Amino acid sequence: MAKEKACKHCKLIYEGELCPTCGRKEVSDSFKGKIDILDPEKSELAEHLKIKKKGLYAIKL
Repeated sequence: MAKEKACKHCKLIYEGELCPTCGRKEVSDSFKGKIDILDPEKSELAEHLKIKKKGLYAIKL
């Protein structure tokens, strides 16, 4: 099983080679906290964090 990693650009947590959100390869496997954004259009937290797509995100890299 692959270890979770977070994109250094958009903070999305994913498995694989490229970030599915922004397409970058710069990752961090050391992060603290996770937040699951289910409906970014209605989420005040997603608006504050400038998250536009649903998914699991790292809070701090």
